[in-house]
Amino acid sequence: MRGLLHRLGQRTRARAGDPSSAVAAHLHALLNTRAGSAPGCSAFGMVDFTDLIHSFPKGVPTLAASIRSTILAYEPRLKNVSVRHVPDDDIQRLKFEITAQLADGRTTVRFRTEVSPTGQVTVA
Repeated sequence: MRGLLHRLGQRTRARAGDPSSAVAAHLHALLNTRAGSAPGCSAFGMVDFTDLIHSFPKGVPTLAASIRSTILAYEPRLKNVSVRHVPDDDIQRLKFEITAQLADGRTTVRFRTEVSPTGQVTVA
């Protein structure tokens, strides 16, 4: 059985040729980290948005703005970031579409995110 660090290293090397996969992996980590929980940088991550989820639908624009500002602050490979709420019949999960340009200015990327009732964020 291989160690965790070895497996993570393998995943990182496999994605090295695909910048959008590497960005998606970082967005997943970033959006699932709550501000104040990263030892090296207390501001890294998302603000606690549990209360926003309970104020649906009024809190959706605030959550979208928070996702955008977090990405702008901590993902330098993206610019011209926009975050749009994607309405869905499942009110238990909030879905967003993140559209941005890679820093090279030539490539547009699009990620779909889903926020579960527990605050877990998936990025695809």
